[in-house]
Amino acid sequence: MILLLKLILAHILGDFVFQPDKWVNDKRKNKWRSPYLYGHIFIHSVLLILLFEFDLFYWKALLIVITSHFIIDLGKIYLEKNNTSRLLFTLDQIIHLFIILTVVYIYEPFSFKISFLNQSQFLLLLIALLMVSMVSAVIMKMLMSKWKLEEDNKENSLPKAGKHIGILERLFVFIFIVVNQWQAIGFLIAAKSVFRFSDISRAKDRKLTEYILIGTLLSFGLAILTGLLYLYLVDHIY
Repeated sequence: MILLLKLILAHILGDFVFQPDKWVNDKRKNKWRSPYLYGHIFIHSVLLILLFEFDLFYWKALLIVITSHFIIDLGKIYLEKNNTSRLLFTLDQIIHLFIILTVVYIYEPFSFKISFLNQSQFLLLLIALLMVSMVSAVIMKMLMSKWKLEEDNKENSLPKAGKHIGILERLFVFIFIVVNQWQAIGFLIAAKSVFRFSDISRAKDRKLTEYILIGTLLSFGLAILTGLLYLYLVDHIY
């Protein structure tokens, strides 16, 4: 476990703490010719050596991590475009994590079991999370589609921002209910009300205020209902 934590710490420090935006932009522009690409790899090497405490026993781990990191970063640089940057960033981090787990397995063999997929509590939690996020989003869209407002101009909003905000707020509410922090839900409602104040204040009539209020109550209501049902099933069935 300590080896895994050291490798993850080195990765976080190298990729997120000691890599300024200037380095990232220069790598995108100059590709393999960028000196910052090699500086980035050098920093990773130094971090690993320090965390390994100069122990030659880990030379194989150092070689695997550094070589793979260079190849992965170089491949990402050449594949990256404006519309693929988020996808490549995610894949980049997943592959780095896979390499780290491989190195840990080489030094400290472990077994990974997926038996938890057959556990009813895990399946119940997964269903609850999907219900409070994706399923509720569809329900919200269906229920709110009967009202169309002139003020509701998509050109003045981020693409699907409302959907993502709703999913996030319901996930927060669900988590607060599960950990028995109901007061945090009140704080979340107050915070949303503050940010929505400008929309409400510019409304010419009551329609926008009523629209926002209905949407908020529906969203929070679905999250609360899902959270309470989840807790009931956990306590009384499992």
